Amino acid sequence: MKKVIITLLAALLWLPSIADEGMWIPMLLKRNEADMQQKGMKISAEDIYSINKACLKDAIVLFGSGCTGEFVSDKGLLFTNHHCGYSYIARNSTLEHNYLANGFWAKSLEEEIPCPGLTATRLVRMEDVTKQVLDGVTNDMNEVKRNEKIADNIEKITKKNTEGTHYKAIIKPFYYGNQYFMYVNEVFTDVRMVGTPPSNIGKFGGDTDNWMWPRHTGDFSVFRVYAGADNKPADYSADNKPYKPLQHLNVSLKGVEENDFTFVFGYPGTTNRYATSQAVDLAANVTNPIRIALRTIRLNHYNNAMNKDAAQRLKYSSRVASIANGWKKWQGESLGINRLNGVEKKQAFERKFQQWANDKPMYKDVLPAMEKNYAILRNIELKNTYFSEAVVASDIMTRATQLYKLAITENNATIEKTVKDLIKSNENYFKDFDKHTIVDRAIFIETFCNMCQAGFGGFVANKDVDVAKMEEMLGKIYDNSILTSEKDIMKLLKNYKAKDSKKILKDPAVALYLSAANNLLSADDRKQYTEVKNEINRLYRLYVKGMMEMDANNVSFPDANLTLRVAYGHVEGFKPKDGVYYKAYTTLDGIMEKENPDIYDYVVEPRLKELYNTKDYGQYANTKGELPVAFIATNHTTGGNSGSPVLNANGELIGLNFDRCWEGTMSDLLFDPNYCRNITLDIRYCLFIIDKYAGAKNLIDELTIKR
Repeated sequence: MKKVIITLLAALLWLPSIADEGMWIPMLLKRNEADMQQKGMKISAEDIYSINKACLKDAIVLFGSGCTGEFVSDKGLLFTNHHCGYSYIARNSTLEHNYLANGFWAKSLEEEIPCPGLTATRLVRMEDVTKQVLDGVTNDMNEVKRNEKIADNIEKITKKNTEGTHYKAIIKPFYYGNQYFMYVNEVFTDVRMVGTPPSNIGKFGGDTDNWMWPRHTGDFSVFRVYAGADNKPADYSADNKPYKPLQHLNVSLKGVEENDFTFVFGYPGTTNRYATSQAVDLAANVTNPIRIALRTIRLNHYNNAMNKDAAQRLKYSSRVASIANGWKKWQGESLGINRLNGVEKKQAFERKFQQWANDKPMYKDVLPAMEKNYAILRNIELKNTYFSEAVVASDIMTRATQLYKLAITENNATIEKTVKDLIKSNENYFKDFDKHTIVDRAIFIETFCNMCQAGFGGFVANKDVDVAKMEEMLGKIYDNSILTSEKDIMKLLKNYKAKDSKKILKDPAVALYLSAANNLLSADDRKQYTEVKNEINRLYRLYVKGMMEMDANNVSFPDANLTLRVAYGHVEGFKPKDGVYYKAYTTLDGIMEKENPDIYDYVVEPRLKELYNTKDYGQYANTKGELPVAFIATNHTTGGNSGSPVLNANGELIGLNFDRCWEGTMSDLLFDPNYCRNITLDIRYCLFIIDKYAGAKNLIDELTIKR
């Protein structure tokens, strides 16, 4: 085992010829330093990540559980994306104080709004713990035993490194478990909302422009991290003070030009660049089309409701944003994979690997076994996709799931807690049920019909089914369920006894849920899914290790796994198709060109229009007198990078990463430098909105601005 680890780590320290693709581990960034500096960087790897001094990594946080934020003042002021703060903005909004529609700007610390549940996680240090994690792991262990041993080792390592401190540690696998890193963190739990533009700025273009370039979205929001008197994480208290970070980012108003060096420092979520041809085909041609079709149904119903009145827009905005994000991304991903002949390219590499592996006992059977297991997985993933995108697409089915879990619970303490939670959630649910039931009923019926016409669903598996009769039957199930009667569900819950489980199981909605769940996710399917996934994970571990041995001079970065990474590239436009070229930046002029008062997503705020007409851009205009809004570059990003700082050659903040170009969304599986671009909010537009539009000069005064 020791020999394997040493060989692997030696390979990882070799610096290959690096293109703009890559999400690099900060601790190992020294190996990229020469390449980054040759491309224009003027700082050192030590300035980005250091264990000896404050550095840029101390200004970066994991915002919530899936975005990035950055400190921009010595008072804990934090920038991130509007869509990252969206759910908290919506949660703090009411019809009387609609911060989504109208924006919000705290003019003092006292006006900042607490956000219970929101966290900001700062990396203190990271460490390679591969040897300790794999201690006692042997090649003859099956995956279950292996995972149990690793989990036991991880528990001991994290306890040793955090016991007696306020730190929290997490250990994550890299290269499919060939390497492990420990991340020791500070987790701040008192995070407050400071400022947000109205959605007509922060979400300008809506879902139509999502994933698209050219882009004109002011996608930012402002929060502040608070700490206890000792400047350490503390639960919310009125006595807490703004956190004083070890480092905050300087903000540059110099802007960017074509070919300028840039880098992104953040928490990319998930990539799968080592995926085999079967995995790529499964995504592009099996699961993605199902997801897209079923989410289209939901989005149509929600959007129709949102267009009818403000209350429903407020109710569904956050939900629609979440649903639409994946819906749009998967479309671009499938198109990109097929445009690049992604499956064929993977197959070509696999033929090369197999030729190399034929005389190597450890690797020769990896790809044949992978193909066999993916054939089994394909059918199960098909069912899983229908379950997640159709069975539990409607609120009634989600709530039926909760009610079913109550019915099969035997522990009295758990029953009591579950009942209390359900009473509270149902009280909230029925506040505007009359309007919502129309939407949810339609989604329930249409998604189930779609699934059953495809041959799934449990109670019907016939592509030639009579849709009208099915709709009638589903309508009766919906209308007769206890879940659609506030009086009946509350009576049941407030007087619930274990014997009432029989009544729950007879409810038509619960019975339908159970029928569909058993059909799509039978006990045999679940068992087989676990076994196949374990085997595929084992095979990937060998496959990736074999790749490294096959071409030791071309070792690359590990897949993203929501750990801190650096990606770097340069500002560059691109040619998405024949005869079309997109330049690298957009301006306020483009917002005015897109303006359409009849379409909610393209309404321009009167104050913004006034500033445009007078060209009152102040210090935020570029050298041509334009007000920049966004720019694109070749940095390799993915989900989780939302809100990440985009930095210039001097390590100064020039923008907030918020999206990728639609034509390049296949970059989680296949990176193509001709199409893959990250979309960044120009920091000058962000500051212009804060300063000129909102008049929140108190926030501008906190920043360290470089002109």
